[in-house]
Amino acid sequence: MRISVVGVGATGARAARQLATSDQVDRLLLADADATVAGAAQRAIGERVDAVDPRQAMAEADVTVLAVPSRVQPRLAAEAIRAGSDVVALADGLADVLVLLDLGREAAERGRTVLIGAGFAPGLTCILARHAAGWLDTVEEIHVAKLGTGGPSCAREHHDALAGRTLDWRSGGWREQRGGSGRELSWFPEPVGGADCYRAALPDPVLLHDAFPEADRITARVAATRRDRITARLPMLRRPHPEGLIGAVRVEVRGRIDGRYDTHVLGVLDRPAVAAGAVSAVAAIRQAHGQLGLPPGGHGLGGISDPTGFLHQLAERGVRAAAFGGTAVTA
Repeated sequence: MRISVVGVGATGARAARQLATSDQVDRLLLADADATVAGAAQRAIGERVDAVDPRQAMAEADVTVLAVPSRVQPRLAAEAIRAGSDVVALADGLADVLVLLDLGREAAERGRTVLIGAGFAPGLTCILARHAAGWLDTVEEIHVAKLGTGGPSCAREHHDALAGRTLDWRSGGWREQRGGSGRELSWFPEPVGGADCYRAALPDPVLLHDAFPEADRITARVAATRRDRITARLPMLRRPHPEGLIGAVRVEVRGRIDGRYDTHVLGVLDRPAVAAGAVSAVAAIRQAHGQLGLPPGGHGLGGISDPTGFLHQLAERGVRAAAFGGTAVTA
C-alpha cells in the first residue's frame, strides 16, 4: 500500500509520522511546495519514505492525504482522483468543503473516494457524532463546538471563519447567520472547562447533514475571545504560531431511544495538529483497506460504518475520547 502526504507542515508532518510507523504502509511519499521541507521531513522520519514532487506523489499513491492550506485542496483533490488516487482532504474552510462535495460526483464516476474534512474539526467531530448516534434510535439534533487551532493555515481559517456567514441546519432548511454571533457557553474536557463559543463559517453542519439527513437541527460554534471577534474582519495582526497549543472538541447528539428523549455528549482534548494527523492517517489506512464502508464519491467521516473501531485505533495513537462526566468511550 502506497500513501502520499502532500503538505508537511504542523499537521502533515504528524500524519506522515503516524503513517510511517504502520506496518500496513509499504511506501510513504512526502511532498511539499517547498522541496527542502519535504526533504527534511523525509530525513527525520527515515526508512520507507521518499520525498518527491506533489504531482508524482499523487500519481503513485493509492491514497493521497492533503494537508495543504484549505483553499488549495479542491484543485489538488481533482488532480489526485484523475491520477487514480483516493483522497483524504483535511480542508476546514466552508467554501472549500462545498467545492469538494461537488467534486464527489466526478470521484464517483472514476470509482474514487474523497474523504472531506478528515482532521480535528471537522473530522474527529464527525466520528464522535456517528459514535454517539449508535446509542440512539433516531438523531434529532447535533451540536459541535471546537477550541484551538493547529498550524498557521488553520489559525488563518479560524480568523476568517469568525467574519464569515455561517450555515445552520434547522427544520429542513439552511439558515444563514452572522459569524461572531450566538454566544454560547460550552464545556470541554478538563482542564479546558467552559469557554464562550460563537457562530462561524464552519463546514461541520454541511458534512453532518450529508451523513445525518434526518436530523432536524445541526449547528457548529468555535471558541473565541473578545479580541478574536473584534479583529476578525481585519487582517491578522500578528503572524500565527508554527503550531497551536492545546485544543478541544465537543459534540452533543440528541435523539430518541425506546420512545424517550436522550442526549449524549462526547469530547476530546489534544493538540489539534496531533489529533488531526492521527485522524487523517487512520482514515487513509482504513480507506486503502476498504474498512470505512463508504462508496465512491465525496463524504465526510460522519458516514463511516465502524466509528468504534476508528476510535479504538485513535486511542492506540494517544487520541482518546471521553463521554460527558469523564467516562472513557469504549466499544
